[in-house]
Amino acid sequence: MEHRALTRLAASAAAALIALTTGCTGATVQGRPGASGLRDPYFPKAGNGGYQVEHYDLDLDYDPADGQLDGTAVITARATQGLSSFNLDLSGLRVEGVTVEGAGARFNRSGNELTVRPAEDLKKGEVFRTEVDYSGKPKAVTDPDGSQEGWIRTDEGAAGAAGAVGVGEPVGSMAWFPGNHHPSDKATYDIKLTVPKGYEAVSNGELTSRTDTGDGQTEFAWHSAEPMASYLATAAIGKFKVTTGKTPSGVAVYNAVSPGEEARSAPRLARLPEIVEWGGGRFGPYPFSTTGAIVVPAETLAYALETQTRPVFSGAPSEDALVVHELAHQWYGNAVSPKSWKDMWLNEGFATYAEWLWSEDHGGPTAQQHFDALLAGDTAVDSEAGSDWSAFPPAAPPGPEQLSESPVYLRGAMVLQRIRQEVGDEKFFALLRGWVADHKYGNASTADFTAYAEKKTGRDLKKVWDVWLYGEARPR
Repeated sequence: MEHRALTRLAASAAAALIALTTGCTGATVQGRPGASGLRDPYFPKAGNGGYQVEHYDLDLDYDPADGQLDGTAVITARATQGLSSFNLDLSGLRVEGVTVEGAGARFNRSGNELTVRPAEDLKKGEVFRTEVDYSGKPKAVTDPDGSQEGWIRTDEGAAGAAGAVGVGEPVGSMAWFPGNHHPSDKATYDIKLTVPKGYEAVSNGELTSRTDTGDGQTEFAWHSAEPMASYLATAAIGKFKVTTGKTPSGVAVYNAVSPGEEARSAPRLARLPEIVEWGGGRFGPYPFSTTGAIVVPAETLAYALETQTRPVFSGAPSEDALVVHELAHQWYGNAVSPKSWKDMWLNEGFATYAEWLWSEDHGGPTAQQHFDALLAGDTAVDSEAGSDWSAFPPAAPPGPEQLSESPVYLRGAMVLQRIRQEVGDEKFFALLRGWVADHKYGNASTADFTAYAEKKTGRDLKKVWDVWLYGEARPR
């Protein structure tokens, strides 16, 4: 911790000196300010313009006893325009110093925006490193639908320990690290977590080292080599029981389960390798080098989340379908991420359809039977059939508070079944596999998908799009 404190002091001093002595970087301004938001249809202030992040290197110290987080974020990015200043998204927390390319930078805060003014303008195409030292007690973020994300403290009850979990869909990751928090800007990650001895600290990707620092702390270093949208990043701290293994095809498995949840979690997590292998057969090779799950105490969250390589479950998953859903997101949503939050159905409709396929392949109702049950309101076949699945078109939710409502999930899955009806199984499953293979580690929009589906299948699917994907009326 001493080295970080020195870094903060040095950066703060440099920033203060520049603020006092520097008026501008030269006689001619070469850049212009980057946009403070990307004008996402539902979260217009999310993300920032003028640059694309290539890598995040996060070094975080967390004290579960009092909730204090001390962090250093080193963000490597490429300027997509000449920049006189740029923004990072950060909610709460105190910024203690900022450097750009090793030189102190002026900065200011306004709401969730951290505006950084480098000592020298950045040229278009330039790769630059920004270091932000920050600290404080991170908080939860309340979404438009009333659910909470961001940094959530946990209570491990009988274990007598507090913990925490960072979850970020859609914008909560800004509660625990500064960044370009929009799904269209994916990057690789190194996340280092230092916690008191006796705690486990779990994140995305592969655990590259676990080090006793000699001062009553343990440092966990996690590396994500494949690009990741920031909403899929996680950090979980608790007295987890950790188990490891491999799937039959050799994918590393790392599960972390909170005390008291082990017995209830065991049956579902035991099937996780099987589900990954099944997904590989249906959707193409598993897109990451590792998989697993994080189970936090029940009632910590009101949902499960598909955090990359290691989904978070609030309490033991109650059924195989939930594990199938979150793992299916590793292909649909994580490997191929939405260009904007309006494209949410490309995540949730596909993951819901994966549940139907798992049922079809394991002796339950077929995807067609799920489809028919929804049309008929038959809750005996599908318990969700009584929901208002047709309230709005899945490609056009009325507002951000509807992004997690049933039309995005169920009617989104029905769009896929309608394609299957139109083109037949051979072309349909080639489409599911090809979509991931041809867009892996990138972003895609609804328009990208509709064009791809028609090209891949060789069929005009306009009626499917007009009625099921975009139509306002209830399809029949």
